[in-house]
Amino acid sequence: MISDPLFILVAVAVLVVLFILLTGIGGFAKGGDFNRKHANRIMRYRIYAQFVAILVVLLYVYLRRGG
Repeated sequence: MISDPLFILVAVAVLVVLFILLTGIGGFAKGGDFNRKHANRIMRYRIYAQFVAILVVLLYVYLRRGG
């Protein structure tokens, strides 16, 4: 499974979503100027990244089931 390039792509997509989410939560917890300037943009990026990650996961499942 680790040698499967599509699985690696799924893992990277999920980690990108996690990184964006943690950045947004960290900015929210810190508050202040950073949060006011970037909070909405970071959460918008998270939604886009989640969409891509879901598509990649669905592609992985479809191709591994013999699609």
